[in-house]
Amino acid sequence: MTSTDLEMTTTRRENLPAPAVRAVTGFSEKFAAAATHVAFAPGRVNLIGEHTDYNDGFVLPMAIDRWTAIALRLRADEQVVLHSLDVGKRGSFSLLELLPGKVDGWLSYAHGVAGALAETGVTLGGWEGVVASDVPMGAGLSSSAAFELAVARAFSAMGGFTWDGARMARVCQRAENHWAGVNCGIMDQLASACGVAGHALLMDCRSLEIRPAPLDARVKIVVLDTAKKRGLVDSAYNERRSQCAEAAKACGAEFLRDVTAANLEKHRATMDALSYRRAHHVISENARTEEAFAAMSRGDLLALGALMNQSHESLRHDFEVSCNELDVMVECARKERGCLGARMTGAGFGGCAVALVETDAVQTFTANVTRAYQAQTGLVPAAHICRAVAGADVTKLESNC
Repeated sequence: MTSTDLEMTTTRRENLPAPAVRAVTGFSEKFAAAATHVAFAPGRVNLIGEHTDYNDGFVLPMAIDRWTAIALRLRADEQVVLHSLDVGKRGSFSLLELLPGKVDGWLSYAHGVAGALAETGVTLGGWEGVVASDVPMGAGLSSSAAFELAVARAFSAMGGFTWDGARMARVCQRAENHWAGVNCGIMDQLASACGVAGHALLMDCRSLEIRPAPLDARVKIVVLDTAKKRGLVDSAYNERRSQCAEAAKACGAEFLRDVTAANLEKHRATMDALSYRRAHHVISENARTEEAFAAMSRGDLLALGALMNQSHESLRHDFEVSCNELDVMVECARKERGCLGARMTGAGFGGCAVALVETDAVQTFTANVTRAYQAQTGLVPAAHICRAVAGADVTKLESNC
């Protein structure tokens, strides 16, 4: 279901993602009543195309089978009341008082989605809900975007406005940028809104054009959580954005998307070494991302793995957003049988790596990599073998579920 909530399906509990089931159960406990709907949105992992989205470039993420879900029902007033099972907190806000900065903490993301939706002129209705998630927080798998899109889906069910995935991704990006105060690009929200089952998505972050790329059954995508919480991400992220803007300006462009490799070399003498390296990463990463899409489309898994490896080295040396734990995890992964490629994923300085692994080797791979990583770092990692899933959805619950 991708268009309007007139097409909303009626769903039994056993057909829902695990967090949705937990949210439905939690709703009954917290509100002593049955939820009428459940909205859910996936996290994402980016296979390649890092720090390119805010440069108007290309990314290649996939929505993964880790979800944020909200069980909910309509209220008769203009209040939104939310209880988070994972945070262990309850909060509320009024749809009549939507002002940036009025709500903080985890609830600011829901408040921001409401505010950004209101700015588009849609009618919003009050509702109450319970949130549950199995998207790891702070791991670079877009837990905030999954929450935002689930909230947007909840509002669509309660307000009845037409759902358009790309448009809602823009709304949720605005919610995070201007309401929650996080200066993110569009990739996370777009992947969560518009995921296609069994496919990664080549996204043009300028036009929002999406081209699905099939995931070959011969491989699995494994997300490797380093258990290193991401440090310095906000300040470093904003610093990298500023450096990219300066590099683009030095090359006579607004965005590095519009700078070719030849043009960068032409202006190299007028740039400092740092700006050159930042630009070199973004320009080469855009090229790698389009090449990766082509490799997936023709089933060339060796080429895809090699491009992932090259991406990590560029992020490590040119963009300088890796860290020891990510480098160790990537090295451990690459040494294992069946690994065709591995790289850090997300903003960097901790979080997750992603590996392309032959299907028949994936169980041994995850056991060996996590053991080797723990031996070298003392940290206890997690490995997630992920499926590519469809984007944000909402369903009406059967009355007896």
